[in-house]
Amino acid sequence: RCCSVSERPARQSRPSPAAGRQPTPRLGGLSLTPTPTLTSPAGRAASFAAFASPHMASSAQSGGSSGGPAVPTVQRGIVKMVLSGCAIIVRGQPRGGPPPERQINLSNIRAGNLARRAAATQPDAKDTPDEPWAFPAREFLRKKLIGKEVCFTIENKTPQGREYGMIYLGKDTNGENIAESLVAEGLATRREGMRANNPEQNRLSECEEQAKAAKKGMWSEGNGSHTIRDLKYTIENPRHFVDSHHQKPVNAIIEHVRDGSVVRALLLPDYYLVTVMLSGIKCPTFRREADGSETPEPFAAEAKFFTESRLLQRDVQIILESCHNQNILGTILHPNGNITELLLKEGFARCVDWSIAVYTRGADKLRAAERFAKERRLRIWRDYVAPTANLDQKDKQFVAKVMQVLNADAIVVKLNSGDYKTIHLSSIRPPRLEGENTQDKNKKLRPLYDIPYMFEAREFLRKKLIGKKVNVMVDYIRPASPATETVPAFSERTCATVTIGGINIAEALVSKGLATVIRYRQDDDQRSSHYDELLAAEARAIKNGKGLHSKKEVPIHRVADISGDTQKAKQFLPFLQRAGRSEAVVEYVFSGSRLKLYLPKETCLITFLLADTGIECPRGARNLPGLVQEGEPFSEEAMLFTKELVLQREVEVEVESMDKAGNFIGWLHIDGANLSVLLVEHALSKVHFTAERSSYYKSLLSAEEAAKQKKEKVWAHYEEQPVEEVTPVLEEKERSASYKPVFVTEITDDLHFYVQDVETGTQLEKLMENMRNDIASHPPVEGSYAPRRGEFCIAKFVDGEWYRARVEKVESPAKVHVFYIDYGNREVLPSTRLGTLPPAFSTRVLPAQATEYAFAFIQVPQDDDARTDAVDSVVRDIQNTQCLLNVEHLSAGCPHVTLQFADSKGDVGLGLVKEGLVMVEVRKEKQFQKVITEYLNAQESAKSARLNLWRYGDFRADDADEFGYSR
Repeated sequence: RCCSVSERPARQSRPSPAAGRQPTPRLGGLSLTPTPTLTSPAGRAASFAAFASPHMASSAQSGGSSGGPAVPTVQRGIVKMVLSGCAIIVRGQPRGGPPPERQINLSNIRAGNLARRAAATQPDAKDTPDEPWAFPAREFLRKKLIGKEVCFTIENKTPQGREYGMIYLGKDTNGENIAESLVAEGLATRREGMRANNPEQNRLSECEEQAKAAKKGMWSEGNGSHTIRDLKYTIENPRHFVDSHHQKPVNAIIEHVRDGSVVRALLLPDYYLVTVMLSGIKCPTFRREADGSETPEPFAAEAKFFTESRLLQRDVQIILESCHNQNILGTILHPNGNITELLLKEGFARCVDWSIAVYTRGADKLRAAERFAKERRLRIWRDYVAPTANLDQKDKQFVAKVMQVLNADAIVVKLNSGDYKTIHLSSIRPPRLEGENTQDKNKKLRPLYDIPYMFEAREFLRKKLIGKKVNVMVDYIRPASPATETVPAFSERTCATVTIGGINIAEALVSKGLATVIRYRQDDDQRSSHYDELLAAEARAIKNGKGLHSKKEVPIHRVADISGDTQKAKQFLPFLQRAGRSEAVVEYVFSGSRLKLYLPKETCLITFLLADTGIECPRGARNLPGLVQEGEPFSEEAMLFTKELVLQREVEVEVESMDKAGNFIGWLHIDGANLSVLLVEHALSKVHFTAERSSYYKSLLSAEEAAKQKKEKVWAHYEEQPVEEVTPVLEEKERSASYKPVFVTEITDDLHFYVQDVETGTQLEKLMENMRNDIASHPPVEGSYAPRRGEFCIAKFVDGEWYRARVEKVESPAKVHVFYIDYGNREVLPSTRLGTLPPAFSTRVLPAQATEYAFAFIQVPQDDDARTDAVDSVVRDIQNTQCLLNVEHLSAGCPHVTLQFADSKGDVGLGLVKEGLVMVEVRKEKQFQKVITEYLNAQESAKSARLNLWRYGDFRADDADEFGYSR
């Protein structure tokens, strides 16, 4: 009868092989050898049959007649495990999955029984200790046979299937006889009652006599009690036990492999029998079903064999790293390699977040090994698709300039192409409010100031990143998600690791307790490429009580928002005026000259205007009740210029005054430069007459003169006027009436109009004729032109003819807003009806012929219906007709003029006043008093007759300002 086995594993049902690749073990150690292709389940069955049948018949050594006893069949195998001093398990070569196995018991000898733990299902059972010399016998065979090739003959097979035979080390029976070696070392005895009636038994008898004579093993003096192990199956305090070894390698023997990443190890020299889970990884496992059977997950059997063939009953060292219940987390070291990293590299395991942090050799090595398997789609990663598989390399990793910090986990960067892109920091969550009752329902939430640590997080990123170049490595693209009852909708987000100077910004944020790390499902691969560092940083922040993890009182920011609050603004104005230059942070840019500032010392938010302090900046688009007012030309460029220069930067402001809406007006300085001067210098603003009383007037004038010379942006159509033509207008005391013939081509909704100079009309006609002939001979390729804001181009009007135009706005390729520069009208066209303006017909050859003017001495009503009546009247009277025009005075936007009918010489503006369609604008200049008097008399007549605007009397008498009018 074969002796018992220490912690012998239960025989497991053999799983069918999964498709994939399988390792070929290199005997005696770990191997990185390429693995052969697995065969089908049928092939594996054939392999088992080949192993069970004679692998190699020995030569016929009858020694007598042919009718003598049959020669035992010699078979081969590799020793997988030594069960005891007289029993081993051999396996075949892996073909199509883990190979077949057989237990071989040595004939004619007996070794001591190894210790056995009491069955958990039998409460009264007791642990059985080792018999003397049982463990040395097992160790003798383990060190001699594990992983080696042996041959064996089966001499007897019991009805229960137990096989007995002889085992030889090597490929044939000329090798070392294992039974004889055991007996010769005094580690086993001949079976009692055996007679030495054949050569093999005679040899065993001789070996036993020699061992007795030499007093080897069990024949030595004493009872062998020193060979009995004091096995310890449980540890009272696993944490203390792990810490007591100070992460120093402990010698051990792997006694059993449960699955690829969980083993049973015998720790030496104290004989602790412990379960060790490999730190940082998890292999596919065997699920136990309700009926007691086990179902393997895909590649579970292959992973188990991979570990078994390299570690089972090998001498190893284990670094005890942590504990999980009674199980030890550790790393198993073998002279030929680290099984943890090998399992990952071969695609037999995946990294697990909960234990990877304790892996003493660095989580980055495990992630790199896992990445190696993923890239090659090995085994468990056969269906793996990388989170950024659809991105080009240039889109995966790039350098960009940080323009804005949106939140504690999102920034806006400017790419080298000039485009802007929003980047979210991978795997982190910004500070957030916990619970529903933390915020007053009636109070508007201001996340930056009301959510604890949100302001600190934003400031940390702002000071570190704004205006600096960073390295962006895209980790994954989070797809758009619809809104639910509890979660708002999210658009598609690009999540990346952002570094500056080698520092991971997300890690720095987490380490200060200003963000937390998102926990993922184990199979969720969309996470930061430095996820382990983020977890470690969070653990440090929790340990040190930083930020969100602090037990201290939560910081509260009491920030007063006085933008638009006239009463509060009046209280602050004197203080800000006396303060001179005040420090501020630009929180938001509404347009090129309108900003929202945060004043740290005063802890308040204000709206700040550059307008009316010396410059006229193009107004941006505005949402008005019932309509969207489009922005003026180059307003977008001005806003982008201001954004890039000052958004979220630390600046200095000088407050001079405030407007009726509670907005502060003054000067803003960034790095010693005046923003107003910079806007003028870059042709994105003009100098306003109010600059004359400012100390910056000379700088503004100098910048404007330089911008005018370049003729770019707001000065693109600037024509330098002779000084002698300007000076008399400023100095003359009498009104100059020098009417010139013009042709009215377009009238706008705000009662401005565009005219062509009659004197240059023939030049325009000739240019148009030549341009159309040129286009007819070389027509533009449809769709080849990519319109850009501010560019001159050619556009096909509804009449099918081509005209010169300027691109004002590009909503999409199907919606391009153009302005016909020679006629003054506007249209929205698809880009297919646009083309490149030939150089021979550019504005340098002939300037734009449509000039914008406004009526002098009148006020256009703000009421939509009244204004429409006035516009309709003018359209009927003068559109597409020749008139006489006289420039009366210059103003912001365009010159103001009087217009006369060419035939009757009647004043068009005066006619509008007489009909009660407009009001008179009273001017104080001496030279205009005569004409103003005429206009006022006409207005009184219209009021008396209750015409149009005056049908209900003088509506301006009370509360005129509230109606938008002023005397």
